[in-house]
Amino acid sequence: MKTLQLYLLILVCLDLSGLADIRAEEQSARPGINTYYMDPDWQFWVNQFESPGREIYDRRFDIMQASAVSPGMDVADIGAGTGLFTRLFSRQVGKEGKVYAVDISRPFVENILRMSREQGLTNIEGIVNSPRDAMLDAESIDLAFTVDTYHHFEYPKSMLASIHKALRSGGRLIVIDYRKHPGKSSRWVMGHVRADRKKVIAEITSAGFLQIADKPLLGANYFLEFRKIENGNGEINK
Repeated sequence: MKTLQLYLLILVCLDLSGLADIRAEEQSARPGINTYYMDPDWQFWVNQFESPGREIYDRRFDIMQASAVSPGMDVADIGAGTGLFTRLFSRQVGKEGKVYAVDISRPFVENILRMSREQGLTNIEGIVNSPRDAMLDAESIDLAFTVDTYHHFEYPKSMLASIHKALRSGGRLIVIDYRKHPGKSSRWVMGHVRADRKKVIAEITSAGFLQIADKPLLGANYFLEFRKIENGNGEINK
């Protein structure tokens, strides 16, 4: 028994060491991109994110259906913002499931929890995460969901490593983000969004994920779905 415990401890230490190496060596992909979310005007962002005319808001129920979330699942809404999808997921997973509202902005998380209580949603947990880590427990979720958030990952390698660790075996990652096409996309998208769809896919698949879907659901945004994969030792594939 002691030998087994020591072996498991060594594996955990090696895993944490690997994540530490990633975080230590990675430089910021876009310094300061999240500064204006640190002390946000809550109502301003509600009006921005949850108003007709925004594709993500107008197609929210289609996105929910395409996400294939079922009762009893544990879901992390990473970059939860005003909690639009956090609340939708909460109702979808039901009392047996759980939704983690993950955001680097404490005011966003606090207001999501306040609104959730007001609406009687009791299966939501708020997490104020760091730019490098989603701050989720290992193997705690079935689905990691991000919408118009990936381009806000200041340290994408570190963040993807933490998401990979948080997903259970075979768990899924959904990334919805802006299409970036020179000559077609707006000046704002071209200047604000770090990576185009092709680069996003390359970054995610190199972090231990297999692309399983590219759903033609949206226009201004793409909808990508990945599944966590592991090598024979249960480590992140390089």
